[in-house]
Amino acid sequence: MQEPSGENMKKTELTIGGMHCASCSVLISRSLQKTPGVKNANVNYASSKALVEFDDGEIDEKKLVDIVKSKGYTATIVAGLETEKKLRENEIKSLKSLLIFSAALAIPAFLLGMVFMDFPYRIYLLFILATPVQFIAGKNFYKGAWSALQNKSASMDTLIAVGTSAAYIYSVAAMLGLANEQYFETSAILITLVILGKYLEALAKGRTSEAIRKLMGLAPKTAIVVRAGKEIEIPIGEVVAGDVLVAKPGTKIAVDGIVIGGSSSVDESMVTGESMPIEKVKGSALIGGTINKHGVLRFKATKVGKDTVLAQIVKLVEEAQGSKADIQRFADSVSAVFVPVVIAIAIITFAVWYFALGQTFSFAMMVAVAVLVIACPCALGLATPTAIMVGTGLGAQKGILIKNAESLEMMHKVKAVVFDKTGTITEGKPKVTDFAAVGAMKESVCLEYAYAIENSSEHPLADSIVEYAKSKRAKLVKVAGFKAIPGFGVEAKIGKKLVYLGKPDKAPGNRKTASIVSRLQGEGKTAMVLRINGKEAAVVGVADTIRQTSVKAVAELKKLGIETWMITGDHEKTAEAIARAAGIHNVFAEVLPQDKASYVKQLQNKGLKVVMVGDGINDAPALAQADIGIAMGSGTDVAMETGSVVLMRSDPADVPRAIRLGRATINKIRQNMFWALAYNVLGIPVAAGVLYYSNGILLSPILAGGAMAMSSVSVVLNALTLRLARLE
Repeated sequence: MQEPSGENMKKTELTIGGMHCASCSVLISRSLQKTPGVKNANVNYASSKALVEFDDGEIDEKKLVDIVKSKGYTATIVAGLETEKKLRENEIKSLKSLLIFSAALAIPAFLLGMVFMDFPYRIYLLFILATPVQFIAGKNFYKGAWSALQNKSASMDTLIAVGTSAAYIYSVAAMLGLANEQYFETSAILITLVILGKYLEALAKGRTSEAIRKLMGLAPKTAIVVRAGKEIEIPIGEVVAGDVLVAKPGTKIAVDGIVIGGSSSVDESMVTGESMPIEKVKGSALIGGTINKHGVLRFKATKVGKDTVLAQIVKLVEEAQGSKADIQRFADSVSAVFVPVVIAIAIITFAVWYFALGQTFSFAMMVAVAVLVIACPCALGLATPTAIMVGTGLGAQKGILIKNAESLEMMHKVKAVVFDKTGTITEGKPKVTDFAAVGAMKESVCLEYAYAIENSSEHPLADSIVEYAKSKRAKLVKVAGFKAIPGFGVEAKIGKKLVYLGKPDKAPGNRKTASIVSRLQGEGKTAMVLRINGKEAAVVGVADTIRQTSVKAVAELKKLGIETWMITGDHEKTAEAIARAAGIHNVFAEVLPQDKASYVKQLQNKGLKVVMVGDGINDAPALAQADIGIAMGSGTDVAMETGSVVLMRSDPADVPRAIRLGRATINKIRQNMFWALAYNVLGIPVAAGVLYYSNGILLSPILAGGAMAMSSVSVVLNALTLRLARLE
């Protein structure tokens, strides 16, 4: 197959109907994958969705839908929350109706077959009760088995259809006097139990996507916009970028925007995981779907519809839930060969009991049916995707967006975390940390002079001094003759005094100045000296301060047995001071942005699985090189596109939380895989009767059917317990 070109690559998501087990998802996936123009296709049995990456120059979405339909399944293009919700509700409603219909006939059949043995015309009544169950309630099993046969495959439907048909046909033969025993109630109860299992499974699977549905539900239905000077309420779909909107107290922010008037605090917890409301003033960014607490905000819409942060989060999580981890590919490959192997075991079981051990035909047939029914690989197919869905959903609730299953799975192998310094370990915004007078002039007067001279400067460090002066309520005085001295500082006249603020001399004239400058530089801070008429008056220390949670993040990673590194373009002395303050002992200093990836590769060459944590802007090559790239970005566009994990809160403490989430998820997958495989490994021999002669234990088809149904439900419920995982 020719590799699709990258120019026209698109992704689409299809909702698949009619899948009954992992074998179905493997069949659909293979059919799509073999189609010219399709680069990748992941079919998720747990979510009933297919995520397809394709070249729209070669194939379109309608053709993809037709391919799925040609295999005997239904397919629709995912079209938003309401459609998804309706499809899920319809599936549950349909299964519930089928279950009631089947149970209403199967329960009387069971009582007639097992309790009221002498009831008049018993076998004819059983025939009347069992036939609608077999061919109406069980119609989908026959359709699925026929579809699998057409595709030269076999599925769970094959097992159920063959097993129940054998019991039903033998019973008809008994009714006609051609055989000794009937098993009408067995086939009817088996079909009912499988439908019950499917119904419970659908209810449980619905809960695996609860987190994503909550996020989707955040989107408001209407918005208040200002049109022609009046406030009017319109449907959210009619809002366009550039509209001026109003958010009243207690209402949801309609779309992404920038505050142009008013102030308030906004609860962003469901989007970012940040528990405390965030203060919003003029110029602050707003995220659609978050809740305005107490003030009235006027804001300009910057992004609407599918471009909003909330829509992007939902898209990322849905894609992650549709992606496959390597361990799931193992389960799929097992499921693909499992059904034919089971059919072969059932035939051998029948032959051994009937021909070799001399049991009756009906005995041998019932044992073979029990093997067919108990061996259904549903639990194996659900083991991985359900845990991935719950894990990615839990991450989204905590503000940790995991973009693919591979990253979630890789987390448990991580041995080293490399932090970028600026904007990751540090706030990324310089602040004044020290201000000390060193001459005769009062500190407050020195601050006024520093404020005045830097207020005219465009240097990045000037903003930090201006903010600091404002916080101290310093008075702003007039300056004249302002001049920037590139590479050194700024100077101006204040009254009759010549004021300079900038780099200290190599040999400061004041001993106190020299001492403070030396200390600040040793702490990794930028030292500046204020001189008035040539005399040193004050020393200013400016630093990109360490985030409060950086120290906690490093300590938590050490508890997890993970090495930590810091990478920066700073001079070694400055870098080591900042790393030391954060608790990091390994430093890559004086590294150019374009060279960061090579340092990540150095660690990988030592056999370490590496996480790179950066701000998602200038760290893209390093994030791509790492085994897992984690972007700190508060939901920015760049962060959404860079790295395989996005930390919505830009909180370094979320790095160990993400690793704990990955470890918890892989543990849950392993538990599910173990029980699913153990169930089949132990269940098939027992159903085949290996304990019959030694212990008299023989598993009836009805008990086998009940056990098979509950195994699938138990795997889903076990995955749901992941929501209780402690990430701290």
